[in-house]
Amino acid sequence: MNNLKAHLALLIVNVIYAVSYGFSKDVLGAYIPPFAFILIRVIGATLLFWSILIFTKKEKIIKKDFFTLLLCGFFGVAANQLMFFEGLKNTSSINASVIMVATPLIVLFLSRLILKEKIKIQKAFGILIGMFGALSLILAGTKTTNISSYGDLLILLNASSYGIYLVIVKPLMKKYNPLTVIRWTFTFGLLFVIPFGLFQWNEIVWTFPTDIIWKILFIIFAMTFLTYLLTVYGLGKVSPTVVSAYIYIQPILATMIALYQQKEVLTITTIIYGTLIFIGVFLVSVPLVKKSNKITV
Repeated sequence: MNNLKAHLALLIVNVIYAVSYGFSKDVLGAYIPPFAFILIRVIGATLLFWSILIFTKKEKIIKKDFFTLLLCGFFGVAANQLMFFEGLKNTSSINASVIMVATPLIVLFLSRLILKEKIKIQKAFGILIGMFGALSLILAGTKTTNISSYGDLLILLNASSYGIYLVIVKPLMKKYNPLTVIRWTFTFGLLFVIPFGLFQWNEIVWTFPTDIIWKILFIIFAMTFLTYLLTVYGLGKVSPTVVSAYIYIQPILATMIALYQQKEVLTITTIIYGTLIFIGVFLVSVPLVKKSNKITV
């Protein structure tokens, strides 16, 4: 029953993300520039994370871990979100959701680079295929519009930044309550976001229609605060591999939503290179089978 609840939580997380691609583009289109939007989002989420402190036990952080939390704030909140929203503004929600699937590939590569974890041949091959698909999708944008290519590149850099965050935050998650880590991560992330957000603050068009107000609130509460809480809950019940597998749902749902609303068109280029990304992630995710038929991870 607990596993069922965990799977339901992870499903909700990825449905929220899929819906948020379109919502975010609507807000970014004419009302709030990307960096100012990130500042609003991070302020709101940080306040929410600190507000639930009354329901959780306060933990003391060792001084040397504050530097790691600072890096988590930079890569997991500031760089990650600034590049994501700037990239999303300049590309389609379909392309963005497809490229984000490359995150597990980046995490595996960085785990080898930073944590010195071994990579089997099958997984190395998966990384090469997946990254070839992601880079090809980005370069294909130059045939139609440089803006799309620029946006796709930022989405890939955003995924890379988030991958670094997942690697360096792993030891902290084992050492402290995940909510404590997330709370401080957002606090430090806010410090990095403030100067960028203030730079674009005067560009905000404050005459929001009612639907835009609701979309902004949805992104702050659901896309940021709620997804982090549900992901933490899921990680406590099922393996990280299962958690990461749910990312496959995002491009499917995001594409269906965009096509249903007739806001975007699914191109053959996205289908071909997106398939390569999926194949790469599949090779990285599935267990390796030895000749003795014993399954290893």
